[in-house]
Amino acid sequence: MPAGDGIVRVSRETKGRGGKAVTVVRGLAMEAAALEKLAKQLKAACGSGGTVKDGVVEVQGDHCDKLVALLAGQGHKVKRAGG
Repeated sequence: MPAGDGIVRVSRETKGRGGKAVTVVRGLAMEAAALEKLAKQLKAACGSGGTVKDGVVEVQGDHCDKLVALLAGQGHKVKRAGG
């Protein structure tokens, strides 16, 4: 289980991805199974694919605002990271 400071950070990345945008969610201190389940809910809400790598949820496309609202609604302390 990754250690976190209690804040979930949502950011958008394109570097190293051929110019394609990916929304990255970091700081979710959960067990692997719970993280996979949450990632599935987030991907379904955005209508796109994605994965979980090393405790980081990646959702294809730029869905930062939608994910911030969803996570805040679930009771997480969420910040929008990056420019």
